[in-house]
Amino acid sequence: MKTFKLIALFIFVFAAAQAQQKAPFYNEIQNFKKQDSIKFPPKNAVLFIGSSTFTNWKDAQAYFPKHVIINRGFGGSSLPHVINYVGDIVYPYKPKQVVIYCGENDFTGNATAQEVVDRVKTLIDTIRTKYPKVAIAYISIKPSPSREKYWPLMIEANAKIAEMIRGMKRTQFINTYDAMFNPDGKIKTDIFLGDKLHMNAKGYAIWQKIMEPYLK
Repeated sequence: MKTFKLIALFIFVFAAAQAQQKAPFYNEIQNFKKQDSIKFPPKNAVLFIGSSTFTNWKDAQAYFPKHVIINRGFGGSSLPHVINYVGDIVYPYKPKQVVIYCGENDFTGNATAQEVVDRVKTLIDTIRTKYPKVAIAYISIKPSPSREKYWPLMIEANAKIAEMIRGMKRTQFINTYDAMFNPDGKIKTDIFLGDKLHMNAKGYAIWQKIMEPYLK
C-alpha cells in the first residue's frame, strides 16, 4: 500500500511538473503582452512578425517614419512557432498590413523547401482566418553566409513562395535576396554581423529601400 501511494505521488508530481513546462518562446510572448499592458499599439499599423531578423531590428520605426511599425518578431523562431502564436502576436492588433520574415530557421530543423512553402501558406491562412482582407507581405529568405549550405533550398523555397503568392489577393512577395549579392555574384559580407547570420545597419538599409514601396 505504501509503495502504491509513493508511485501515485510520483505520477502526480511528474504530471504537475509537465503541466508547468512552458511552451517554446512563452517568455517572449509574455513580454509582448507586458508591453501592451503598459501602452497598447494603435490600430491600422504595419505589423512585423517572424524571427530574429525582425527581433534585432529594434529601430525599425526609424527606418520607416511614414508608417507606424509594430515589431513582434521573436528570435530563434521557425514558422510553426509563429503559426502557434498568431493569436497573440497578430489578432490583438487589428493591423492594416502584416509583414512576415520567417522560414530561415526551418531549414536548420531539416525542413524541405516544399515544407517551408506549405508552412508559409498555413501562416497566411491562419492570419486571414481573423482578418480576411488584411494586406500581407512575405520577405524572401535571406542568404546568411553562415548558412550557405542551405542556399539551394532557400532559392527553391523563395521561388515557390513567390509563385504561390502571385495567386493570392492582397499578398505580396518582397525580394530582398538578390540585393544582398554584389554584381560579381558574391555575397555582401559587410552587411552582416560577426556571426555571419544577422544583419547590421547596412543590411537593414538595403532592406528598407526595397521594402518601403510595399508598405501600406
